[in-house]
Amino acid sequence: MAMRTLSHTTLKVRVRSFVIQKESDTTKYLRLSQYSMPDSQDPTPCTSSPFDHEKADVILRSSDNIDFRVFKLFLSLASSFFETLFDLPQPSVEMSTDMEIKDGLPVIPVSEDSNTLDPLLRFCYPCTLADDPVLENFRDIVNVLEAAKKYSLDTIERTVCKSLLNPKILETNSLRCFAIACRTRMQDECVFSARYTLREPPVPVWFEEIELITSTELLALLTYHRKCAIAVQALKDDPSWIRAEYPHRSAVPWMTPSGYCYCPQSTSRRYPIYEHSVAQWWEAFMDATFLDLQEKPCAETIRQNVEKAIQTVRQQNCGHCSVSAPGGMRDFGALFIRKMEELISTVSSISIVDACRH
Repeated sequence: MAMRTLSHTTLKVRVRSFVIQKESDTTKYLRLSQYSMPDSQDPTPCTSSPFDHEKADVILRSSDNIDFRVFKLFLSLASSFFETLFDLPQPSVEMSTDMEIKDGLPVIPVSEDSNTLDPLLRFCYPCTLADDPVLENFRDIVNVLEAAKKYSLDTIERTVCKSLLNPKILETNSLRCFAIACRTRMQDECVFSARYTLREPPVPVWFEEIELITSTELLALLTYHRKCAIAVQALKDDPSWIRAEYPHRSAVPWMTPSGYCYCPQSTSRRYPIYEHSVAQWWEAFMDATFLDLQEKPCAETIRQNVEKAIQTVRQQNCGHCSVSAPGGMRDFGALFIRKMEELISTVSSISIVDACRH
């Protein structure tokens, strides 16, 4: 009777508990670390559903002391690591053991915190019990990816890596996403993230994940960047795409000054779109934009230069262009972006695929 009572409480004993660690990409081991239980009742909280199930058969304790009551079967089916771990002889309340027992269940501390462990375990559980989590933070994705790799969760690792395709993440972490995609040999993700790296300078500054990629992969990325920048310059060499969209100069009165517009006209004829000369501010916009596109051949480069051009027009206090140029230039910017992206889409990414494949 006394033993049955103990099985529903936390054994208050000095124990040594398993801490799961990883030695290398292929070697895993269990290190025993000293753990002392206080004489008072165990204060470690449990997390929310589905990791609070009363019929769970093991407890994983996160590094920030949150208990996850889980089922060995689900984890074993998802991971050969857990399958091997749970095949080891498990202690019981009746046995003299160095492992902590709580509510009759063995407690296995792990090095991941609860913010990482929770989504990782949800990926392991069937969808009827837990939906796959949505990861929208780059650091969260990296942490879960590292844990998935550590515990040999190969399928989950590929699933989590797809979270890198979130545009919000790519916009601010494109190079880091590219490096991770290369490391996990996910070719589609490599190509997709490479497209977003066009927002970065051709020679990137150091970033933490650069150590994950090889010199071949980095060279392939830099080569792709350069080819895209060269492709975009075709729009400068042949401005007929502008005339195709605006057949008559009356459709772009802010581009070719006349009538009540007193903006200075260009005399260079670098952009011979119509018989009349274009405005100097518009020519300066085109020159600056194509120069910037050599560094960053992306939509954001065009958008930023469009807004700068609008500010220039407003500062000139031209009553005619100040009214028509803002809307007209933003429409023109959208056309510019569309034509640029059409050219970039023709640039081969085979070098990136080949580098990622090896």
